This record gives sequence, C-alpha cells and structure tokens, in this order.
Amino acid sequence: MIRVLLVDDQILMRQGLRKLLEIEDGIEVAGEAADGHEALRRVPACRPDVALVDARMPGMDGVELIARLTAEHPEVAAIVLSTFDEDEYIFGALRAGARGYLLKDCSPQELVDAIGKAHRGEVVLDPPVAARLVADVRRGRPVPGGERLSAREQEVARLVGAGASNREIAARLVITEGTVKNHVSSILRKLGLRDRTRLALHLSAHRDN
Repeated sequence: MIRVLLVDDQILMRQGLRKLLEIEDGIEVAGEAADGHEALRRVPACRPDVALVDARMPGMDGVELIARLTAEHPEVAAIVLSTFDEDEYIFGALRAGARGYLLKDCSPQELVDAIGKAHRGEVVLDPPVAARLVADVRRGRPVPGGERLSAREQEVARLVGAGASNREIAARLVITEGTVKNHVSSILRKLGLRDRTRLALHLSAHRDN
C-alpha cells in the first residue's frame, strides 16, 4: 500500500485528489496539509511514501518543502502537481529533490502511474516539463571530464536512455543490480551529470543532433 500525503492550499483540490486516489487499489491517502509547514508537522504521524505537492503555496512553498523533505525525510518521494510550468518552479523543484513534476491537467491514470513510479524510485515528468529539461541540457550541455566510457558503461548508458530500471538492466546484461548502480555512478561522474534523469536527457539531446 502506497501512503500519499496531499499538500495543496486549495481545499477543493485536496478533496478531489482524495476522492480520485481512494478508489485506487494499492494507494491510501495518509493525510492532507494546506502548506509546507503543516506538511512537515504531519509527516511523522502520516508516514507517507509519496507527497503530492503544489508548487505555489502561502508560507512555505512547494520547492522549499521538497528541499526540507529531501533533507529530513528522504524516504518520502515528492511529486509536484501544479498549474505552473515556468522554469523557476520546474528546475527549483527538481534541484530540491523532487521525483516528478506533473501539471494539473494530467489524466487520473497518469497521476496514479506517477505515484507508483516515484515510489519505486523512478523520475516522472510531464511531457512539456521534459521538453524544457531537454532544452536546458542543449543550452548548457555538460562537458565530459576527458574519461571515455567503457564498452559496458556504454551499454548501461544506452539502456538508461531507453528508460530501463536498474533491475531491468541487470537482467538484460546478466549482472547484479549493485554492479549496475556502480556503472551508473561511474557514467555520471565521467559525464559531469548529477542524476540518471539528466543522463537520459543528455543522451536524448545527442541522438537528436
């Protein structure tokens, strides 16, 4: 059962999300909060696995809340659910540690799928948000540190770019998940990237050019 904390200053939005999620098997709404301060107070009692966070709220906004969750409750996967798709919110949230960024016009199934993926450690981005990140990578593409990827690292990078999880990569290459994690860490270091989302976007940008 995935426990979800709803964080939004609009009561109607929280009620709508609660009704939507309560009918889904495997998801439980663990609690609600109207702002970041209240969310942080509720986390110890609610013990959420995933927090759905509005980007703009009074008091403590979504970006600050996600930064606090990342530092104080790293076990909680935060997904931004917002009407705003400006760079300020997108990049701020992802830098703070958000596992996903969805717009509020996403479909119910997209939201449910995103909750499951974030709980599994995957990163979920609305297509318009992903497009902005690709553009960002193209504007300031990281420069490799001079080290070449090994043949196996190239295989792992290709599979990461195709959206495969560590478990899927391990099965495909007949290696352990721990070995996959080590390869991914090495790839990120060599390419000057900080996470596998940036790696996937980096590879996508190179394929398109």
